[in-house]
Amino acid sequence: MPGGRRNPFSVSHIIERVEDAVQNAKSNPHDMASIVHMHKKQNSFDVRYVDLQIQFIGASGLPKMDVVGSADPYFVAKIDNKISFVSNVKSDTLAPIWNEMWRIKHVPTTAELQVEVLDKDEGAPHDDYVGKFKTTVSPGAKEVEIEGPLLKLRRSRGTFWIKIESKPSSDPRAPELPYLFDGPIRFSRHYSPTVGLLTNLDDARLYSTWKIYIIGVPLYFRDRYQPWNRSYKAAQSIFQGPTSLAVRSGIQAGHRMLYARTANNGFGLIENPSEIFKILHGGASRPGAQSGAQFAHRVKPAVYTYIISAEDDSFRFSETGAAFFVDFASKHALHSNCAEQVRYSGDDDTPDDQVQWELVIDNNLDYSPDPTMLPDLKELLEQNFHGFTILALSFEDPQLKESREACRAYALKYRGVEQSELQPHAGAGEVTLCHQASARAQEAESGGEPPATEA
Repeated sequence: MPGGRRNPFSVSHIIERVEDAVQNAKSNPHDMASIVHMHKKQNSFDVRYVDLQIQFIGASGLPKMDVVGSADPYFVAKIDNKISFVSNVKSDTLAPIWNEMWRIKHVPTTAELQVEVLDKDEGAPHDDYVGKFKTTVSPGAKEVEIEGPLLKLRRSRGTFWIKIESKPSSDPRAPELPYLFDGPIRFSRHYSPTVGLLTNLDDARLYSTWKIYIIGVPLYFRDRYQPWNRSYKAAQSIFQGPTSLAVRSGIQAGHRMLYARTANNGFGLIENPSEIFKILHGGASRPGAQSGAQFAHRVKPAVYTYIISAEDDSFRFSETGAAFFVDFASKHALHSNCAEQVRYSGDDDTPDDQVQWELVIDNNLDYSPDPTMLPDLKELLEQNFHGFTILALSFEDPQLKESREACRAYALKYRGVEQSELQPHAGAGEVTLCHQASARAQEAESGGEPPATEA
């Protein structure tokens, strides 16, 4: 382009670079390796990186997907298949408005944004495919046509609106840490299918799991992952031996049921400490339990089981005494979907907003979290959960046991928590998640049922 910068990806430019490298190699054949290395390091085809903010505004003209009603659309967005974003489900609409934000740092300017629109089909083995589109990550407002399946007569499946803001990445580590999630911190709350019609969902804490998309996991953990603990008996039953496949199948079916994306999921953003406190508010926890109802708007001191997923760097947790853990070989494997490695895992004690308790977090036995990473874990959580005092203790530290027992004693004495809530158990007549998951796993084996979509 006259007066402008040459396109580094043009064929002529690439050929010139290759020819220059060859000539240099011929003139100094003894230094071939250093020439190739220097050429690769200095040029790298001039890849530039940008920091993006993508606003998914909404869509219109979606096709009617259900016999009764219209559609319950949501979308899955990916950049170069390296990082993904899953939206909320919008109920009964052909013109959904999302207005959801996604910030990503260190994205190559050559990257491509792919979006797939789906219709949530409650009770079905899989969700209906609506269509997809692709676009560059160049800045500006965009109106994009959603393309349906090739074999459909009507290829156009509506219109999608997005807005992309872009600025050059200033961090010199961009090539080492590409596609870095930068917020906002989002959460989803999932209700166990064991709840059924037995209880008010708003009070069903022991039937809930949470997933929080936290910022900066690669910054603190880099390429470190924690494998399953080969010396731990419960983990051995899941990952090795003749019966391990059956054990995994049941746990994975339970995970899909527990984390399935539905219109009833709770969704929200975490922008300040008060929003974390709302997530951790207490209340009656089991069907018919009323003893803790007066504390519904106070933080419930509790011990939680957590993992940081190797799949999407999400922080997943639930109360250690959650009813859906009954009969499962591993609480952590249920959260991780039997992944052979996680970023980190353990248990944590929650604070009380009026007595200023601390968030105490540890490592555990199902996986093998490196205790030397606990300071990094502490910094990571401090970055994401401002306003909390966070302690990171090894599971071998006597202070951890004291903290956990103090948390439970306080909950029993001052928060109306019942002793039975401290460990997983099923009430009379309750069908456990493990039982349902085993039946679902057998169905899948016989009928080829695909997994449900996760949030």
